[in-house]
Amino acid sequence: MLWQVGATAGWLGSTTPAPLDVVRAGGELVATGELAHHLGVSLTRVAKGLAIGLTVGLVLGLAAGLLRLAEDVVDAPIQALRMLPHLALVPIFIIWFGIGETSKIALIAIGPIFPLYLNVLHGIRGVDERIVESARSCGVGRLGLIRRVILPGALPQILVGLRQALGIGWLTLVVAEQTATTSGIGFLMNDAREFLRTDVIFVVLVLYALLGLATDLTVRLVERRALAWRRGFAGE
Repeated sequence: MLWQVGATAGWLGSTTPAPLDVVRAGGELVATGELAHHLGVSLTRVAKGLAIGLTVGLVLGLAAGLLRLAEDVVDAPIQALRMLPHLALVPIFIIWFGIGETSKIALIAIGPIFPLYLNVLHGIRGVDERIVESARSCGVGRLGLIRRVILPGALPQILVGLRQALGIGWLTLVVAEQTATTSGIGFLMNDAREFLRTDVIFVVLVLYALLGLATDLTVRLVERRALAWRRGFAGE
């Protein structure tokens, strides 16, 4: 409401569209099929990148968390790479992989690795050693210990890492689609900027926000069901 009034009165500047203008622009993009096309391309990119990044982060985190030797080998390089701003790797990835889909997917893949790795590692190492020893004393084997004690105990932290990783994946998609691309909702926003279509730019921004919110809510739903056994403070 305030946005509509402010835009109509000119308080937000002459180029800021009113919400009704944004809705109208979104309706036009839907009607022409343009939004569906670009959204499909972006979803494919982010799905491929996240599939790679989440798998690598999960595998490395599990290996480092469960095996001290793996931690000695993996942790130092991961921590060193984590200090690099991965979004600054755009020029390097273009040199390595070209300006096609490979460089964009690689950039999306590398960002989620680090938060998921850290949360998996610390989730496993945060399991109470007394619970582990109690399970061992009851005759639980190594595989049973991992499946019944360690992973359930680490699951809350792992899901936090997943939420962070998905957020970084969407953020990286925004940057990846700003360079040398002819499709995707990032391209749609770039094209709108060239023609001063601020209403379309706002449509894309709202779309990015809704996509990120949808994935976060999905993980929270999984968290609520997977951790139904865990009673934690839910606020007052």
